[in-house]
Amino acid sequence: MPANLRDRLKIIQNLKKSELPKEIPQSAFDISPLTDNGWQPCGYQVLKREITVNAPFEQKTALPDALSIIVPDLAGRDLPEPGDFLFFDLETTGLSGGAGTVAFLAAFGQLVSGSLRITQYLLLDYPGENDFLENVLREITREKSVIVSYNGKCFDSQILKTRCLMNGIRPPQYLHADLLHPARRLWKNIIQDCSQGSIETHIFGIDRSDDTPGALAPEIWFEFLKTGRTDRLLGICAHNTSDISGLANILAAMISIAADPGGAGQYNYDIERLALHWRDYIRRGSFAELRVTGDNLLRLAARKKYPKAAYVYAFDLLRSGNYKEGRKKLLDIAESSFPENIIACALRTLAIDSERRLKDITGALEFTTRALEFLSHGSACRGEFERRAQRLTEKNLIQSQHKMNGGHWRD
Repeated sequence: MPANLRDRLKIIQNLKKSELPKEIPQSAFDISPLTDNGWQPCGYQVLKREITVNAPFEQKTALPDALSIIVPDLAGRDLPEPGDFLFFDLETTGLSGGAGTVAFLAAFGQLVSGSLRITQYLLLDYPGENDFLENVLREITREKSVIVSYNGKCFDSQILKTRCLMNGIRPPQYLHADLLHPARRLWKNIIQDCSQGSIETHIFGIDRSDDTPGALAPEIWFEFLKTGRTDRLLGICAHNTSDISGLANILAAMISIAADPGGAGQYNYDIERLALHWRDYIRRGSFAELRVTGDNLLRLAARKKYPKAAYVYAFDLLRSGNYKEGRKKLLDIAESSFPENIIACALRTLAIDSERRLKDITGALEFTTRALEFLSHGSACRGEFERRAQRLTEKNLIQSQHKMNGGHWRD
């Protein structure tokens, strides 16, 4: 008798495998439309096909170091070769990650000889899930591969892990670069809805209006199980390949932005948000070349009148010792039509610099008073300026008394 539950499950799993035929059994449904479209058996109740499409970037492309800034999942290790990227997408029977949700279609894309080769696996019925998973795991665990997905960390990977556990298979470990959060950083303030389809439509100009919506995938697969209908199933398979091509397009855009952020305007990305993120990244380490590019990007965003970037750029000038230019930029912000909180930050910084560096208490009080006159009564930072004004008023009075008495003021 097996010693533990794991051994018992393994025996049951092996029995299942030995009892299943190696090829797809005679089906009550006609699946010739699938085989006519390139699908071939690759296990029990599992089909496979390979197609080749145009690649959005070359396999020999040298990846810029700044790609680790755009895609943080790639940070902390040597960048992979472009051919090591493995674009990954699943179609499932539901949008939740519960135990009842099954993956029935998987696609992988890889740059090969100047093209994007897409490999798909299709599950025809529940009993073939084990073979389906084994094919998927064989792809996903290739040596040196970096899995690229869109929201795959929260969804696709979790579904895969759950289905492996349900089938007594050890879940795989792999490097994973999820493009969802980098895409939100670049485009959320531009198009609001950062679904992959929206980015492809609004940023790349790709028309997917004739595409079968991914949300219909569960309905289409269940319809196939019930009726054998393949036309809509082929539609969701085409949608699956389009998602892989779209993933490659998104990564290509991120590579271009990382290589030349100032010259990648065709992607209409949020320059300010990337500039501020870039600045935070390089402050955590020694990145001389990346620092120069980041400074130029922040300067560009400030020149384009992005409010927060303009303030941060002026603040950095002041902090780096370029006092004249820094104060000039801050004064320009104080006179601008920027949001209230940005103008308040500029006046606060001017007040602090006047008091601490210039020892100009009167000037510091003027900037503080100006902020109080400008800020609305419900402003979150009004209380801070009121306390600053009271302290500076008292300090100014003491300083004036010292001068009147011939004393020497010290801060």
